[in-house]
Amino acid sequence: MSGNRFGTLFQYQTWGESHGPALGVVVDGVPPRIPLCEEDIQVFLDKRKPGQSKFTTQRHEEDKVRILSGVFEGQTTGTPISLMIENTDQKSKDYGDIKDKYRPGHADFTYDAKYGIRDYRGGGRSSARETAGRVAAGAIARKVLREAFGDRLFIRAAVVQLGGRYINKDSWDWACVDQNPFFCPDSGVVEEWEEYLATIRKEGSSVGAIVECHASGIPAGLGAPVYDKLDADLAKAMMSINAVKSVGIGDGAYVAELRGEQNADPIRIGEDGLPVFLSNHAGGILGGISTGQDIVVRVAFKPTSSLLIPVPTIDKFGQETDIVTKGRHDPCVGLRGAPVVEAMMACVLLDHWLRHKAQCL
Repeated sequence: MSGNRFGTLFQYQTWGESHGPALGVVVDGVPPRIPLCEEDIQVFLDKRKPGQSKFTTQRHEEDKVRILSGVFEGQTTGTPISLMIENTDQKSKDYGDIKDKYRPGHADFTYDAKYGIRDYRGGGRSSARETAGRVAAGAIARKVLREAFGDRLFIRAAVVQLGGRYINKDSWDWACVDQNPFFCPDSGVVEEWEEYLATIRKEGSSVGAIVECHASGIPAGLGAPVYDKLDADLAKAMMSINAVKSVGIGDGAYVAELRGEQNADPIRIGEDGLPVFLSNHAGGILGGISTGQDIVVRVAFKPTSSLLIPVPTIDKFGQETDIVTKGRHDPCVGLRGAPVVEAMMACVLLDHWLRHKAQCL
């Protein structure tokens, strides 16, 4: 009821705050006898953790995960898997000057309006620090999906737009994503992006980004035709990520510019006798059900709301004032959003695969 749990058959519930002693996640619905160790999870947490470059927050957290339950002798037991990540580099004093002020663009005002109390230290529960638990849950989901679909499974996200800067899609190279601090698939724009974001950071400002996620190796048939559409659940999953303001499936909003014959994804029979789609404007989902093509989701992140530039606001006493948010913040929160988008994709796909198996023998 309080909105801390996600999923139907594969479920997870995150807990903890940005400046608390620890945070974590409880994952339920994992099939038994799946090989799982902390390193399987850590490799994805390492991609999300802060302090990896000058273009992310300089908060230094190792984000070391501990498995507390649900795994025995290297295998899942079918019982809830509890994971914990300690906070070791929180600096709560950075927020002392703004504890009574509402940061525009943050959840400060709305948390007070709902609960009458809020943890002002880094945003508490509303902090992007919460996404570490999601990434851990997504790592477990990947392990199960890998057991089901083998090496053909592929889930990757890349940053395709940084503020007003775009990649050249003809230069897309997945290998490039892990070779720069932007999760960018186009090596030709990395230097330009470095100069651009360095300038934004020095000015105490921030920019948004668009992350595009692809999932392949997923069979046709996952999803449901009405309220539990695969794309509807993907949209909810992505919109639940901090700072996300819009989600597009396939061509997303761009389909409004197309004619019907342009938007249609023609179908032929391939040499193996199986259907072959000649395009993928639909993003691998028709009628809420996967087609077997690549599932493509685009997620837009707003600019980070914590700024070193004074912004007009009010305080909890109803007084007008200005605010400057000190501390360590990402000049573009969308960069570290890429591993989170991947994790949510994995969680939704596993949940729908388990639901499909439960209904369709």
